[in-house]
Amino acid sequence: MDTQQSLQQKLCFNGAQALLETLIELGVDTIFGYPGGAVLPLYDAIYAEPRIRHILVRHEQGAVHAAEGYARSTGKPGVVLVTSGPGIANTTSGLLDAMCDSIPVLCISGQVATSAIGTDAFQECDAIGISRPVTKWNAQIKRSEDVVPLVSKAYQMTTEGRPGPVLIDFPKDIQIQAIDKSTFTIEKRAESTPEVPAPAMLANIKRAADLIVNARRPVFYGGGGLINSGKAAAEVFSNLVRYTGAPCTLTLMGLGAYPANDEQFVGMLGMHGTLEANLAMHHADLIICIGARFDDRITGRLSDFCPHALKIHLDIDPASIDKVVRADVPLVGDCHTLLTRLFNEVKALPMERSRLDDWWQTIEKWRSKNCLGFTPSTTEILPQDLLTRINQKIENKDAIVSTDVGQHQMWAAQYLTFNQPNRWLTSGGAGTMGYGMPAAIGAQIGNPDKLVICVSGDASILMNIQELATAVQHRAPIKVVLCNNRYMGMVRQWQELIHEGRYSHSYNDCMPDFVSVAQAFGWQAASVSDPRDLDAALEACFNSEGPYFLDVRVQAQENCFPMMPAGYGHQQVMLSEDTWYVED
Repeated sequence: MDTQQSLQQKLCFNGAQALLETLIELGVDTIFGYPGGAVLPLYDAIYAEPRIRHILVRHEQGAVHAAEGYARSTGKPGVVLVTSGPGIANTTSGLLDAMCDSIPVLCISGQVATSAIGTDAFQECDAIGISRPVTKWNAQIKRSEDVVPLVSKAYQMTTEGRPGPVLIDFPKDIQIQAIDKSTFTIEKRAESTPEVPAPAMLANIKRAADLIVNARRPVFYGGGGLINSGKAAAEVFSNLVRYTGAPCTLTLMGLGAYPANDEQFVGMLGMHGTLEANLAMHHADLIICIGARFDDRITGRLSDFCPHALKIHLDIDPASIDKVVRADVPLVGDCHTLLTRLFNEVKALPMERSRLDDWWQTIEKWRSKNCLGFTPSTTEILPQDLLTRINQKIENKDAIVSTDVGQHQMWAAQYLTFNQPNRWLTSGGAGTMGYGMPAAIGAQIGNPDKLVICVSGDASILMNIQELATAVQHRAPIKVVLCNNRYMGMVRQWQELIHEGRYSHSYNDCMPDFVSVAQAFGWQAASVSDPRDLDAALEACFNSEGPYFLDVRVQAQENCFPMMPAGYGHQQVMLSEDTWYVED
């Protein structure tokens, strides 16, 4: 009898255990989550599963952002586990963020029992309906035999094609249903081999190569798709750019795809990009767009966008081609595969690099204006000075940096230099305040030996400040550097420059003592306001063994420039409150 019972236990396990076993077989070892009634069978299974590390966050939005930071910094999908009702509802901002920035995340939501669905049961909600607009695919498990194939499909879909979030809704009664383990098989999708492009695509690659070697004012414009495609894609991209001798600019999401310390890099593009990057785009005769989608923060006024240029657009998502800007040469497919072929075609053609001499002379004139230059104050810490000094401190530390959203985000993008991919984590498409700290925690969990820094603002940090507890509990020694100006900085800047100084509810009148708050959660913490003390404060922060919160009191009403205001073109750039660079 005992032998029969033992055999039965070996052959039978429930849906929750099957889900975990599937994830483990697929390579998952970390889950970010928050328990609740509808996922208790899953948490019971986790209790007995030593191969899974569970990171208990303090809010479900934080779980998704942490999974994003993990995914963005490691190249592996992030996995999230939440309960039904408010649990899944709280994930929507994070899922939207992952959707906009093409970050692979698998979210598993608990659901009430199938017999209770549609009865307005406690913590019931339509997880499929809620998540449909913010995921690339979702499904509900309705039978125990579907657990393995659906979870396997969902996980692998996060990285297929354009990466993004996928959701599986898992009713509680299915979680506890028995499954015959002898039928347990995971069909892993075969490793994709580089496809041979169709004849029409090969013709487009040849045409693109011909345009590149003959253009006199070319610009390479790279985006987050280069990062998502992997380090090999960024390497081929960098080699191609260097071989051609052309200037390169990157989007906010693409920083690190080309080394920022290379002379051919002209800086970030777009609303708060460098003057030389924006003017190069405006005067270019050829734009080679790789893994970017012509976002409105990049293009400015569409009628003025790159008026003299032909446009090559390489993207894995066919829906992105011609969506905003018409491509003269469309290239649809994986960045690494198509870039490799394009590079080979370029090398096979004769090319005279001296044809770019006049182009570089023009760019150097724009560079000489030093659009990011500033004069440090002896009495107050300027945000630009703060980010410059952070950059100096981490120059040789191979640090990973996350940010929240606002002025500090743009200053970080302007003054921090990233020379390889997967070191820069920020919210681009959705612009999600509260992203930074949980993303840093996820990155630290995935990269335990690296220095991980979150640059945040006093308004953004409050959005998910409860995750201070997560960092302490899971011994994630992240460093938060708070650019504290007591305002919703970017909102205030727009109110000043666009709404004639009507500061409507952008001042944080009741700001907490962040040092005391951080210390209450078990962090080391300090505050600094004197520029003479800043270097020592940053060193103490970055050299600390555990999590450290540095509250930096910066000049309260400093604005972020350059700025190409919404509705303007690349040739119309504000260099300061009183100075514009304008070309007819």
